[in-house]
Amino acid sequence: MTEESDTTNKRGGFIAKGWRSVREAGTVQLVSTVLLVLLALFIARYSWVLPGGEEPTPITNDAERALYDTRAYLSADLVEQDERIILVVFNDQALINLEKRSPLPRGAIAEALRNLDGMGAKAIGIDILFDQPQAEDIDLIETLRGMETPTSVAYATVATNEADIAFEQQLFLDDFMAAIEEGGTNARRASIRLDDEFGATRVWPDIVPTLPPLLGRAMLEDAGGPYEAFEGYEGAIEYRRPLRADFEGGEGEVAADSVVEEPLFQSLSIELFLDMDPAVAEFVAQQIEGKYVLIGGDILDYDRVVTSLYAWTGFEPAGLSVHGELIAQMLDGKRLAQVPVWALWVMAILVVSTAVLTALLEWPAKKLVPLLFGLAALFIGIPFVLHFQNIDTYGLPAVGWLVAWIVAFTAVTAAARSAGAAQRSFAQGALGKYIPKDIAQQIIDEPELLSLGGEKREIFVLFSDLEGFTKMSHAIQPEMVAKLLNRYLEMLSNVVLQHGGVIDKYVGDAVVAFWGAPIARPDDAQRALEAGYAMWKAGEDFRAEVAAMDPNLPKIGKTRVGLHFGEAVVGNFGGDMRIQYTALGDSMNTAARLEAANKPLNSNVSASREFIEKSNPDWWVPMGRIVLRGRAQPVDIYHPKPGFPEEDRRKLEEAVQVSDTDPELAAKLVDEVLAGHPDDLALQNYSNRIRNLNDGGAYVLG
Repeated sequence: MTEESDTTNKRGGFIAKGWRSVREAGTVQLVSTVLLVLLALFIARYSWVLPGGEEPTPITNDAERALYDTRAYLSADLVEQDERIILVVFNDQALINLEKRSPLPRGAIAEALRNLDGMGAKAIGIDILFDQPQAEDIDLIETLRGMETPTSVAYATVATNEADIAFEQQLFLDDFMAAIEEGGTNARRASIRLDDEFGATRVWPDIVPTLPPLLGRAMLEDAGGPYEAFEGYEGAIEYRRPLRADFEGGEGEVAADSVVEEPLFQSLSIELFLDMDPAVAEFVAQQIEGKYVLIGGDILDYDRVVTSLYAWTGFEPAGLSVHGELIAQMLDGKRLAQVPVWALWVMAILVVSTAVLTALLEWPAKKLVPLLFGLAALFIGIPFVLHFQNIDTYGLPAVGWLVAWIVAFTAVTAAARSAGAAQRSFAQGALGKYIPKDIAQQIIDEPELLSLGGEKREIFVLFSDLEGFTKMSHAIQPEMVAKLLNRYLEMLSNVVLQHGGVIDKYVGDAVVAFWGAPIARPDDAQRALEAGYAMWKAGEDFRAEVAAMDPNLPKIGKTRVGLHFGEAVVGNFGGDMRIQYTALGDSMNTAARLEAANKPLNSNVSASREFIEKSNPDWWVPMGRIVLRGRAQPVDIYHPKPGFPEEDRRKLEEAVQVSDTDPELAAKLVDEVLAGHPDDLALQNYSNRIRNLNDGGAYVLG
């Protein structure tokens, strides 16, 4: 099997495991999960507007618009002033000078149109509704009817511009336009309707069959400009940002409030076209020739438009400028590619599927967190990439993808965890009866640690036995035997688990445990050493407990413990139907024989030198070299003696070292130590043994 296929199988295993967990969740949990996944799919598709396209989706719509506006600002082209379009405006100063604010003075409009008509503009667009009677109406109508330059005149209806015109005003506007169009003319109606859906003008207005063409479309159509590509276009407006900024002030002085951005369009006051001096008219004509001219208001408190750049610039341009942007977009051929509806569904399904699969992976946090951040960056980043590639991302559910992913991921994860929590609790509780909780948790997280088979490991082995229990069990009732045995094994098992060991097996009243597998820890030697001594003490507590329970019960014997460090094959052994996690090898046998040696040695706990050297305790003392039953190689043994004088400990260490070269000196050193501890039965035994050593300086147990 190749490394790639092995990796694929592991991924499949992770997903299969997560899917099993979800399936094992309760019915209510499963139904809730399915409903939440469907909700996530809905959000991923309809995070802008609800089905039908009129009502904004709660919560996510605001976030989508904010993110879209950010994309629009960052991707907006930085351009110099657009010389193709000229704005002729009624600004606040012009209205003051003309002494009329509303409606705008039509005599001034008529005069400006007559002067503009001979200056060679490609087309003229008027963004002013003539919806109320004025004394100069006849003059304006005659002027519009006589225009040589193609002229588009603002038109609106109550049905489409309810905020801008009343029914009576529309009646007048219809009559006004009909008067212009009698007998043939270059002036025609044009819609000035803008789309301010969700509080800002971000897209072109939808096309209404009962309305004339949009002002910009009508102007380009009349002038022979490139409007065909935008027929039927209802996508996003491609706003631009000024490239340059001029600074006011002395040399080297740049104050924050001295920055003046150059407008996107050259703006001329309508006063310039009134009472024109011939010399001025010639100069102005040079600027007008070949341009698209828009006439309208640029008044501070009227007809200002919030655009997709407003959140970043804080600037609301005049509606006239927005029409200029639409004309510029057509001239630039910036018809943004639309994302088809089927692609939105595909992305929604893909996002939710990704969330479900990620939840089923059940990866550890160190692998899962980077993936989550990567996916979040992907969902937010894709719309930015598309936007910079001139693809219309208005309506693309970027926030919806992220929210949908979180909802679906959380739903599936919760289902898997609800089933997995019970499984993990049961598994941890079951494993916790044999191994420490932290190791049990790691095995649950990484079950491959307990795969069938074994490996050679260096482990610390503990073997304990209860003296005389078998003989005692024949003298009491079986129920009492079971009660006492369970209590005894419980006390000793607690010692092993509290010290981080693994319970290998029970052999009657014997307990076999080890440290160093399946997970090795730096302090395993110290844990095992302390556990050996604590197990003997637990046995003494058990003896006292039984004696207090019933004085008529046979006397309980001592608990003896053997400790050894060495190699063993550790793993799961058995078959598909039943396996046992255990350790096999000579180190296990050595620990068992050390336990058995305690009886002839008059000791309780014995550890090999190999074991002691791994922990270097100062409260374990050397007690000679022995040859265990059935063994050929001698073993240096140690006994625990807390509080033992350091001087005596050094003497016993020296006795071991000289026992094969100077037996008399060795015996003398042991006797000196025994003199200070005359009641120590193990030392008495050592004193006898050291006088009966073989040629290798070891005592052979018979």
